[in-house]
Amino acid sequence: MQQDLEDILQQALELGESEEWEAMAELLHHALEGNPENAEFLCWAGVAEREMGQEGVAYELFRRSLDAAPEDPLILALAGNGVAAFDDPAAEAALRTAALLAPTLPEARLFFGAYLAREGMLEDALRELDAAKELDPEDPAVALERGIALALKKDGEAEMEFDRAVGLDPDDGWARILLGLSMLEFGDRDEGIESAAEQLELGARMRPDDVEAQFLAAVALAALGRDAAAWEMLERGRMAAVGTDLQVADVVEERIEAEEGAEDFLRATLLPMAWHDRLMVRP
Repeated sequence: MQQDLEDILQQALELGESEEWEAMAELLHHALEGNPENAEFLCWAGVAEREMGQEGVAYELFRRSLDAAPEDPLILALAGNGVAAFDDPAAEAALRTAALLAPTLPEARLFFGAYLAREGMLEDALRELDAAKELDPEDPAVALERGIALALKKDGEAEMEFDRAVGLDPDDGWARILLGLSMLEFGDRDEGIESAAEQLELGARMRPDDVEAQFLAAVALAALGRDAAAWEMLERGRMAAVGTDLQVADVVEERIEAEEGAEDFLRATLLPMAWHDRLMVRP
């Protein structure tokens, strides 16, 4: 029986490595029918559901995984990070325990550091993230989280870490957007806009459903006088916009039409909220 459970878990993990999230979730949900308190099945099912965008379902699975009192530090780290996204107080104990039980497990140090950064404990966060970097220096997620912790500390070295994250994973649009925003936040005003616009445009194109990213790129491109590209990004954002985003689209359109003040609008109006909100998004 134990071997059967291990075989199911191995099959599920192989599906996850291939990013076959739906098949992975289906396999684990079926296995949970006969093993409803299996912490590993619950946790990995949560991972699969989150990857498919089912955040609420994922949270319930992560929470049930923690309620099953897992002893595996990786499960504690993954499930703890999963519930942290919902500000669940159970996250801290799970993540701290994982880091204490397995100080050489990169995921444990990474997720605990990421949690501490969002909670404002930045020195402690950087200690955890420095340890994660030493354990796995080629992990782009570690570079990204170190950048976030440094940015929350208002340390300009954040830009270097975001640049390193992009270098390790050039297809990560989220990292590119943070790199572009960090260039605006920390860079020289006279030189920063061109490089920032390049990263914002690349990131937005990689994340077509990220409405805010399209608008950021549109205004940055307008500031450079690249009106055709600016109009394109605006329309990309408008097509995915709903509610108040449509009002933002109208304001962005006015700014592009004005042909002046785009950079000031980007820095003074769009940057502060986008910068803060994106730094606070948990991994």
